[in-house]
Amino acid sequence: MSYDYDLFVIGAGSGGVRAARWSAGLGAKVAICEEDRYGGTCVIRGCVPKKFMYYSSMFGDEMRSMKNYGWEIPEATFDLSKLKKVRDNEIERLSGIYRGLLDNTGVRRINGAGKLIDGHTVEVAGTRYTAKNILIAVGGKPTFLNIPGIEYAISSNEVFDLSTLPKKLVVVGGGFIGVEFAGIFNGLGSEVEVVIRKEKILRGFDDGARSFLMEEMVKKGITFSTGSNIINIEKGERLTITLDTGKIIEADQILFATGRSPKTEELNLQAVGVEYLPSGKIVVNNKFQSSISSIYAIGDCSNSLNLTPVATKEGTLLAEYLINGTDFEMDYSDVPEAIFSQPSLSSVGPTEGEASKHFDIDVYESTFRSLKHTLSGIEEKTYMKLIVDKKSDRVVACHMVGADASEIMQGIGIAVKAGLKKKDFDRTIGIHPSTAEEFVTMRTPRKD
Repeated sequence: MSYDYDLFVIGAGSGGVRAARWSAGLGAKVAICEEDRYGGTCVIRGCVPKKFMYYSSMFGDEMRSMKNYGWEIPEATFDLSKLKKVRDNEIERLSGIYRGLLDNTGVRRINGAGKLIDGHTVEVAGTRYTAKNILIAVGGKPTFLNIPGIEYAISSNEVFDLSTLPKKLVVVGGGFIGVEFAGIFNGLGSEVEVVIRKEKILRGFDDGARSFLMEEMVKKGITFSTGSNIINIEKGERLTITLDTGKIIEADQILFATGRSPKTEELNLQAVGVEYLPSGKIVVNNKFQSSISSIYAIGDCSNSLNLTPVATKEGTLLAEYLINGTDFEMDYSDVPEAIFSQPSLSSVGPTEGEASKHFDIDVYESTFRSLKHTLSGIEEKTYMKLIVDKKSDRVVACHMVGADASEIMQGIGIAVKAGLKKKDFDRTIGIHPSTAEEFVTMRTPRKD
């Protein structure tokens, strides 16, 4: 049977664009559809614009540090509208690059949301297209709680529409999105309060690291209402937020960061027979293949790790598999992660709790004030942890909270992935004076 395309991709985020252009580069006839700007969550309303705001928010501490380093500057002011303008211009430029990557490899771009008709047919804006294989890469979207007044809240999508800085911001949720934006707006000058159901932020991350980060965030002036749920939002001159503990909070803006769900509800999955979880995630096998053999899914809409580099890797491997028949096995172990909090948190490998279930471990920990902050006047500290399997001496995990944690952990991630041992760390000469050298100078394991 002949088809219009070898591959039809629904969704032009990082994973979808990579799979489409890689397949086209291998000689396939490919089409991709997208209802929004090209680039997906990461480029348009996630990692990239967030990182620009993160950079901006760090200048406050930098300017406070300058005085003790001999610099005198006039009192600074911040204008969110100016940042928004240059940030949005850059995001549009990057989106254009994504469009260009597709055009340059001969991928047909179709504007509109895709809907499955059957295992080989996609409908976009009333027109149907057939393909030998279909890839779903629609990503995810923010979720809200069903409470009175929720219409007055914003998500991590609408936060990028703000052009004035809220005097008081309430962040709901202690996951990575909530933690990152709490730090960003605190750094930009807002009063920030974080409401979380549990006692700690960043569930799933190493206990030592997340406890340390929470303490550092409090030192920077962020308030936490723990063990709390929002039950009502009312709008007057300001927003009035009621917690189930009875506490009342007044704020100018409320940001919900209570999780994300796959954008799969409009894909017609059930009618076509594609299996999916109650969360909306599409169930796939180790070749990203759904319950319909010609339909595949990668990235945040599948049962995968919700990380942009993971989705792009999946897209590359799938393209090679579908077009060239190159077999593969995606390796999800020891994937480095970073939270762009303030200070930032980064890790590779299991948490201490997870590691202790599989290994007899030694734990090396260090907490210190970096050289920079011995003069800066800022009380921020750094936390580092190495987890070592006693039997093999292999370093199975590293965790860090501190400046440039993500930059440092990328290199450490190579060492962990390569299976290097603690003795390899010990015989490596450190770069002095640097924060990173601490990872090769920890000699004595923690005594529990």
